[in-house]
Amino acid sequence: MKKLSGLLIGALLSIQVFASEVSKENPYQMIEEVADITFKRVASSQSDIRANPNLLKDVVREELIPYVDYRYAALKVLGTNLKKIDKKDLNEFIPVFKEYLITSYGQVFTMYNNQEVKFEPAKSTANKKIVAVQTLVIEPGREPISIAFKVRKNRKTNEWRAFDMIAEGVSLLDSKQAELSSLVRQKGLPYVTKLLKEKSLQDISYSNSVELPN
Repeated sequence: MKKLSGLLIGALLSIQVFASEVSKENPYQMIEEVADITFKRVASSQSDIRANPNLLKDVVREELIPYVDYRYAALKVLGTNLKKIDKKDLNEFIPVFKEYLITSYGQVFTMYNNQEVKFEPAKSTANKKIVAVQTLVIEPGREPISIAFKVRKNRKTNEWRAFDMIAEGVSLLDSKQAELSSLVRQKGLPYVTKLLKEKSLQDISYSNSVELPN
């Protein structure tokens, strides 16, 4: 499932353009526009990326992260442990979690291979704080893959940002929460922060089997 999720994310986190050019007022339009530009940037930089795969981290940091609510995602991952966590430890964890996401998504982009992504028509977001933007990843010789991006509206800014992806019914955020929660309880948040920091420093590489960092 991890390998499948990687492929799905790669096709879908391909939401890019230049950060300043994409409005965060409409989640459906935002996801589609960011995806379109990311694919184009990765495609136009293929020779450089092949020579230095770590350039994908730059693509993710510059194009994707502005549309990801990584702080909210980090808090969701901690779940019920959040009540017992020291504020200092939390403030150290959040930026590390951000860098971990950058490396994870950058590795996933090595799966990019001109997949076609179809987006559902925009729906009304009136009185909604969270919406799921449904998409289909289409690749010749394979069954279409269903992916939904969960996007949240910030109450203060009224801007929408993505915080989770559900691939074939599996929430990546829930999966990561299940994995890290026990570690936080048993060894503490500083240990998990150190672990994720080490993983965030991993080089991105091309291989026949791409998986997200554990």
